[in-house]
Amino acid sequence: MDANSSIYVDSEIGRLKKVIVHRPDEGIARITPKRAGELLFDDIVHLPNMQDEHDTFVNVLRAFVGKENVLAVRDLLAESTRDEESKYEVINKIIDFEELPYSFIPRLAGLSPEQLADTLITGYLEREDRILFDPIPNLIFTRDIAVTVKDHVIITKAAKTARFRENFLTRLIFSSHPRFRRLKGEGKTINLNRVDKFPPSKRGETISIEGGDVMMINKDYLLVGCSERTNEYAFQMLKNYLFDRGIIKNVVQVNIPQERTYMHIDTVFTQINHNHFVAYHPIVKEGLGSYVDVHRANGETIEYPCLRDFLLTEVNPSMEFIWAGRAESPYQEREQWTDGCNLVALKPGVAVTYDRNPVTEKAFKEFGYKVIGAEKMLRDIENGKISPEKVENTIITIPSNELSRARGGSHCMTCPIEREEIEWPPIV
Repeated sequence: MDANSSIYVDSEIGRLKKVIVHRPDEGIARITPKRAGELLFDDIVHLPNMQDEHDTFVNVLRAFVGKENVLAVRDLLAESTRDEESKYEVINKIIDFEELPYSFIPRLAGLSPEQLADTLITGYLEREDRILFDPIPNLIFTRDIAVTVKDHVIITKAAKTARFRENFLTRLIFSSHPRFRRLKGEGKTINLNRVDKFPPSKRGETISIEGGDVMMINKDYLLVGCSERTNEYAFQMLKNYLFDRGIIKNVVQVNIPQERTYMHIDTVFTQINHNHFVAYHPIVKEGLGSYVDVHRANGETIEYPCLRDFLLTEVNPSMEFIWAGRAESPYQEREQWTDGCNLVALKPGVAVTYDRNPVTEKAFKEFGYKVIGAEKMLRDIENGKISPEKVENTIITIPSNELSRARGGSHCMTCPIEREEIEWPPIV
């Protein structure tokens, strides 16, 4: 197998090896106050500053992962339409998907792969200075478009209409890009809408599952949130599919309040080290509007009143929790809202977060972590003062005045497709 096509994730903290990101694009600059809510933004943002902040984030990823291993959605789309057959297939599909006149087929076919990718993402046909369809500003949160479960990829299905084209483009990438198309032939892409073995919902529900609600915490446990964006029907479909194929031993349903404040489970907890979760105390410890059901492949189900009890009992009895805002009000509410619980681990004990959660930063320091700004980290790496390989127990903060207003953190902005495997000690 080509090393570039390797796909494997069995934890949240194994050394990150390949990841998909998307730089904020021109479509975000078209969001108006009137349509912000419809497009799932709580405010309008200043695009140039947002791009600068995201560039800093990506530069951190590149420093630790390697530039060639940080994959951009725009590049993947362009590379997926280089041959004429794939190009015309996607053009015909987008014409039907967006209900455009058929006269646009030759006009889109005349674009280069890069121009076509830009149009598919932004909805703007630059050659004709014409807006064809809405932007998809939430594509910057690539966590939600797909999830790697060991050597399989789940193609997600967004809950909100504003994100439907993201799912369309993700299916295109994973079916047509040379890096990924072998997965489809091997039956390793999971598109729950195409699973015909399991009957449709008797209540007429449609599948809704987003990547921020799915976490591999180790090779035996997959967490799936039932939230504002992921419904129980999708959970049951995914659980049955994974058990039917023997991919995982336990699928854990984490129920959280169906509110925008807690959009996905990664807004209330993420793992940053073998023994450390960053978490929102009212839900993760107190079980506010939450409970956990562990479904085992043998048909057994066990319920826990909160995530903390589940993790300490079944995953790691030594697990400790770094509480957002140090579990103090009003700081925990403020800093959960600004993604203080939403970190992406680059390797065990090294993670990236926003720079606007000062009380949570104090909590990190109390647990022995160094907190360093991304710009200083990058300067020190460039000057040879430090090596990414030797960085340990460090929280890297990125500028976030504009990024944080889009309602998603560093975990949301990354779609890991390869992590180094971790050997987990058995629970005694």
